[in-house]
Amino acid sequence: MKKTAHQIHLKETISLSIPLVLTQIGHIITGMVDNIFLGNLGNTEQAAGILSNNLFVILLVFSIGMSYVLTPAVTDAHVNQNEKEKASLFKNSLFINMTVAVLLFVILFFSSPLLTYMQQPKDVVELAIPFFDVLIFSIIPVALFFVCKQYTEGLSNTKAAMYISIAGNLLNIVLNYLLIYGHLGLPKLGYMGSCWATFIARCFMGIGFLVFVFKHPSVNSFAVFYKNAKLNAQQFWPLFKDGLASALQFTFEVAAFAIAGLFAGVFGKEQLDAHGIALSMAAFTYMFASGISSATTIRVGNFNSLKSVNDMKLAIQASYKSVIFTMGLMAIFFICFNKYLPSIFSNDQGIILIASKLLLMAAFFQLFDGTQVAAAGVLRGMDDYKFSSYIAFIGYWLIALPLCYILAFVFDYKVYGVWLGLSVGLGFVSIALLFRIRYLLKLKTILSQNKGL
Repeated sequence: MKKTAHQIHLKETISLSIPLVLTQIGHIITGMVDNIFLGNLGNTEQAAGILSNNLFVILLVFSIGMSYVLTPAVTDAHVNQNEKEKASLFKNSLFINMTVAVLLFVILFFSSPLLTYMQQPKDVVELAIPFFDVLIFSIIPVALFFVCKQYTEGLSNTKAAMYISIAGNLLNIVLNYLLIYGHLGLPKLGYMGSCWATFIARCFMGIGFLVFVFKHPSVNSFAVFYKNAKLNAQQFWPLFKDGLASALQFTFEVAAFAIAGLFAGVFGKEQLDAHGIALSMAAFTYMFASGISSATTIRVGNFNSLKSVNDMKLAIQASYKSVIFTMGLMAIFFICFNKYLPSIFSNDQGIILIASKLLLMAAFFQLFDGTQVAAAGVLRGMDDYKFSSYIAFIGYWLIALPLCYILAFVFDYKVYGVWLGLSVGLGFVSIALLFRIRYLLKLKTILSQNKGL
């Protein structure tokens, strides 16, 4: 039986998404593994890790967001079989992203004292500061990893990042165990072993991926042109300006969630731990949607380069069908296992009770979270970055955070009010980005029809 165009696009989207989903899950598992190990040490250690990551991740995602614009640019050069342009794009992007990562590291290096001003439990802050001071070093290898990841994805090679991510996570698990408890002759570092494990694993992933990009024949066709490639304004400024817009979009969202975590910390270690546990699981399911979003960027970027509006529409429809189905399943999963899942991270019954209720709220915003990240992937494929950053600012900073504060502190819903406010912000962003996509598709359809006359 012959497959319809819709079925073909859906199959291609799913096929491309699977390794991307596994790669994205690999990144979130790093934090989840650390969280589990720290939870076994105690509530204070676990809260210290969560607090450190709340501050660190704000600038980390800014760095990651800067790299995302490389994929559609490389896709366009790849479609046109322009190896010199691919080499130049990689060199310009590598320079931009490593420079940004170093600057962000300097900012983070002087930021640890901020933890003392965030109205968090004093014993948590005392443990968080040294943990944070080690964690910040990993921003540079993460930036290196993502430049290589976005480059290979621009070539539609999604498996390389998956394999390296899996290897890095296995290394992180082993090192957590060895360094926290001091096995095989290694020093017993206690909770600090977790941040050192993360740093070492991320160095392995960043350096390993760079070697792969230059050495493996499946992706290194640009390498012979790399030495003669120049930093040039024609590619540097679009990568920088669009990268900045992309970075701001990611930062507005993640910073809002990080600040929401600080709101939760005001109510004590129990609510901070419960918030961190529930959010880590919501972030885990989000990675499924994020993988589909990355696949969508690749596919929409390909059709955008080929000026094929009809295929672009079909790719977008396939993306939405995939993400709605996937996140719907995740919502059902949270509802069915909301009381069991938190016990993986903590033995404290108070924390488990709060986290189980938060997972029910997480089930509610799964569809909004999934559709907004899928929409962002569509817009990246269309080379549309600024609008997403504006919508993210409005949705998370002008709607979600004020609502979080009002519901948590004024109406005294505490951490539950924080999550309700975040849900409303996600809903607004999801709907606004959908309207933007419809508007751009309408414009592209009109332009395509006019050219056909």
